[in-house]
Amino acid sequence: MGRYVLRRLLLMVLVLFGVSVIVFFIVHVIPADPVGALLGGNAPPQLVDQMKHQLGLDKPIWAQFGDYMLGILHGNLGISLKSNRPVTQDIAEYFPATLELAIFSIIISVALGVVLGILSAVYRNSWVDHFSRIFSILGVSMPVFWTGLILLLIFYYILGWLPGTGQLSLFTIPPHRITGMLLLDSILTGNWEAFRDGLAHIILPAAVLGYSATASIARITRASMLDVLRQDFIRTAKAKGLSGRVVIYRHALKNALIPVVTLIGLTFGSLLEGAVLTETIFGWPGLGRYIVNALLVLDYPAIMGGTLFIALMYSLANLIVDLTYAVLDPRMRI
Repeated sequence: MGRYVLRRLLLMVLVLFGVSVIVFFIVHVIPADPVGALLGGNAPPQLVDQMKHQLGLDKPIWAQFGDYMLGILHGNLGISLKSNRPVTQDIAEYFPATLELAIFSIIISVALGVVLGILSAVYRNSWVDHFSRIFSILGVSMPVFWTGLILLLIFYYILGWLPGTGQLSLFTIPPHRITGMLLLDSILTGNWEAFRDGLAHIILPAAVLGYSATASIARITRASMLDVLRQDFIRTAKAKGLSGRVVIYRHALKNALIPVVTLIGLTFGSLLEGAVLTETIFGWPGLGRYIVNALLVLDYPAIMGGTLFIALMYSLANLIVDLTYAVLDPRMRI
């Protein structure tokens, strides 16, 4: 098991190195001038040259890449051109909001997806099964930005049931920052007004972000349950006179959840990555919105640092899934 873990860690390092290489050269190949975007088109040439020298942009591309990789090895992702702060500090400020949104979304996705998948498999070809399949197809097919705009139109503009954009209402006092996750900090500080307001604000973006994940989990759960329900040990359990609930939840579900657990882990990593559009639509102060704002002003260090951090989170989620799978199925360690 130790060799397996070591091999997976080495592969993760290689993946992150490949991501850093691709992101660095894509960002630097774009025909744009970050210094010009930062200082404006009327900046004196002397000031532009001074800023390029300060940022190291006057060096050859291979020298800039070497400096960037050396900074990564020392935990330095550079200085943001927009905030004038270390990118690691910006990530530490914005990522907790993204993590909170992803956790809330995965809870919704797992709860709805697994239940829909089980019901769809048990009541195959019934109205429940047809509803689940249509729900899944729509969730996989509809773009995130379109779903977000439709839900905002219905539940915020027309019905007025839920608040619109942002993490809190304008006049709500935020809790003291402890973890950076608003709901958790509200509980820890006893700020229940902020908790209720934050809970109302997170419902729509979490539903939008988790809809496609819910659809994927429901489809995989249905397919896995149908495969297990055809097995001989299920027929044996039924022949012994066990109730349908015991056969489904104690025997079939345990064996069907192995691929579902794998998908849930990978989905959680995807939620961190897919939060970019959702956070932009709902004005959520997370890492995705931070990267979008960095793109608008050509903030190279923030773009590369944020992208590399998201790749790290996805790789860690993938690693945890692989380790969990290796524990559940020892054959995976070979």
